[in-house]
Amino acid sequence: MEFLQQLVNGLSLGALYALIAVGYTVVYGIVQLINFAHGEIFMIGGFGALAVWLLVPGESLSIWMLPIMLIGGMLAAVGVALLTERVAYRPLRNAPRLAPLITAIGVSIFLQEFVRLFFGRIPGFPDSKRAIPFPQIEYVTGEAFNIGGVTIQRAALFTLVALAICAGFLYVFVNKTRLGRAMQATSQDPDTARLMGINVDKIIMVAFALGAALAAVAGLAHGLRYTNIDFKMGFLAGLKAFTAAVLGGIGNINGAVVGGLVLGVVESMATFIPGQFGGSAWKDVWAFVLLILVLVFRPQGLLGARVVDRA
Repeated sequence: MEFLQQLVNGLSLGALYALIAVGYTVVYGIVQLINFAHGEIFMIGGFGALAVWLLVPGESLSIWMLPIMLIGGMLAAVGVALLTERVAYRPLRNAPRLAPLITAIGVSIFLQEFVRLFFGRIPGFPDSKRAIPFPQIEYVTGEAFNIGGVTIQRAALFTLVALAICAGFLYVFVNKTRLGRAMQATSQDPDTARLMGINVDKIIMVAFALGAALAAVAGLAHGLRYTNIDFKMGFLAGLKAFTAAVLGGIGNINGAVVGGLVLGVVESMATFIPGQFGGSAWKDVWAFVLLILVLVFRPQGLLGARVVDRA
């Protein structure tokens, strides 16, 4: 029974990683950019959702606040993502790959410090230099379910459902819509796509917006799951999401989902490792050990990478 409990906990944690990892994958598949600032976009999505709740009169915790907070988080995350793409990444699109990578690290640190210094100075907003309590929404959080001796937190169930909906939406969007097919064409050969009349700059912006929207869903889910958010929460979560993307197969959306779930389960199962190297304190160690093993023995990831080599 304890095994099933840890499996459920791992799947819910993995769903959170998968939501962020899919955003990594969408952007990487289009522009071949490892956007290390994506974790901070996830963090800003959480702060955007919190800001909406703080601004709504009455401080209601009813279920109707959930979509409003989600929209607010998405608007904040997408706005920042598009701004960073236009200001920081687009001028370096034809530069050596090391330049945008270093820029992404700089953007990550900038966004962390900006939220830390700016958010807490807004009148009526809490101090952002420490963890901020996140509102708990009726029906989405609260008393856990108990099914067959396995405890399922409501926020964990919300995360799993959100992942299923977002993954389904993204599959339909990429494979069934004209804009999605244009994204596939741009990922394969942007120069040829441009000659065929596709606005490559627009497609790249759409990719950043999609990734940011998914990160905002993850930011809201994180706040509901852990009951608080802080300006540093995106750093390690972003690294874990990148690990999940590589684990599943970089550039492979389905692989990002599988990689996130596998990573969450591995972290949760660390409690069963005997001796001094087991327990929840070692979960991060085993997560990155798994990444190293995959890179050594199956560098293309579990489901295989889907990245086209460009001449």
